Amino acid sequence: MNTETIPSPGLFTAVPKETLLDGKKIRQHTIDINGQTFSISKGPLRFAALEEEWVQDLKDPEIAIAGLAKCRPRPDIFTFCQRVPDAEPKYSYESVSESLAVLPISTYDHWWNEQVKGTTRNMIRKSQKAGAVVREAVFDEEFVRGMVEIFNETPMRQGRQFWHYGKDCATVQREFSRFLFREYMIGAYLGEELIGFVMLADAGRFGVLNQFISKLAHRDKATNNALIAKAVEVCQQRHLAYLIYNDWKDSSLVDFKRHSGFQEMKLPRYFVPLTVTGRLALRSGVHRGWRSMLPARLLPQLRRLRNLWNDYALRSRPRN
Repeated sequence: MNTETIPSPGLFTAVPKETLLDGKKIRQHTIDINGQTFSISKGPLRFAALEEEWVQDLKDPEIAIAGLAKCRPRPDIFTFCQRVPDAEPKYSYESVSESLAVLPISTYDHWWNEQVKGTTRNMIRKSQKAGAVVREAVFDEEFVRGMVEIFNETPMRQGRQFWHYGKDCATVQREFSRFLFREYMIGAYLGEELIGFVMLADAGRFGVLNQFISKLAHRDKATNNALIAKAVEVCQQRHLAYLIYNDWKDSSLVDFKRHSGFQEMKLPRYFVPLTVTGRLALRSGVHRGWRSMLPARLLPQLRRLRNLWNDYALRSRPRN
């Protein structure tokens, strides 16, 4: 369905589609409403969301709600969010605050002189002195081989199993070439060796660090600091007023984000029930996920337990 008005009476069938979630292939249903594509998750609680909500503003919530209510399979909850920098709530639907790490960008010089800590500037200088060269790159066979080397360096990153560990060049080429039309490649090199890279997505008025990773073997080169600096430069050149680095969480990355000039920005995420199950989920708070139902003081302990378990699992792996 593709219409600019409230959908007419009748049912609409969503179409199965293969996509990636957390680095794994999954099948979701999708449906077109008002010129925009919405995906519907599987599971006991089905969520519908704008498929490309990072790069699109929702045209009209009421039209989307009316269309999704006539969809089969019908989602239980429709969720959507306002995009950076639109932080002031516009709608009366039930909502929660979604916390993102956002770096406002005017010029590179302003970022360097006013927004980053002195320690960060020193780390970038350290990277340069160590011989690391950061530049825009091309997504070609050589770049893909470098990506695969980085992905397969370790099965664990930040205390978790790493999604892309074990993937070969053909898989990486296929999975990471889907959105090249709106991504800028940034590579960090030591000689001819790719030691880190960023896939910077152009979301219209801001950039998003989609992939941001470097080799642990060269962590002494301050590669990540140098990659952030280049990403800021690219954003300025492409007239992107903000750079987004995932969400703002209480973790070891928060200090890195803060020292690099990122700030917390809270945006409203809305939830609209479309079924009885959806209404019950909203009343009970289940729609927010199990983590939101736990006392905040328990989360650091659970993360430590997870890291200990993953470390044990890594040490128990058979050696080749």
